[in-house]
Amino acid sequence: MSNQTTEAGQAATVPRARTYEGGKGSALVTDRGTTRIEDGVVAKIAGLAAREVSGVYAMGGGAARAFRSMRGIVGVEESVSQGVSVEVGERQAAIDLDLVTEYGTAIPDLAAAVRKNVINAVERMCGLEVTEVNIRVDDVHLPEQDRERETEKGRGEQAEPEPRVQ
Repeated sequence: MSNQTTEAGQAATVPRARTYEGGKGSALVTDRGTTRIEDGVVAKIAGLAAREVSGVYAMGGGAARAFRSMRGIVGVEESVSQGVSVEVGERQAAIDLDLVTEYGTAIPDLAAAVRKNVINAVERMCGLEVTEVNIRVDDVHLPEQDRERETEKGRGEQAEPEPRVQ
């Protein structure tokens, strides 16, 4: 138990979270029940928080991005945890991120902003202490790459046909 002082100066007793040992993921145990946080949940939160930072173009290494583009052609949605690897313990989490930056972005500043946003999101939403956020920059996205892709689309693809049924 943890004692805190209220505004009136009286001591209030607040239960301190205890951890549950065993099983995959993390757990918080209180007198009213157990909450377990799985690795996938932390990975999604970290992935979304990293993507919120301006200057992050994409997540994942080269092979993962190539696979993602193939999935996009087929119509499968992109995974928000792509490029994110986590290890969740009883009270702590360690996070590894692979990302692609936009050209012109200062990588040390970007890494610091991503690290801060990910730590804040995971600690606030999960109650886990984030011990480290390791960032690997796999590539730099160049603006010319978008123009080349649009040019190839214009040459290689025909206009979509009119729907046959109105």
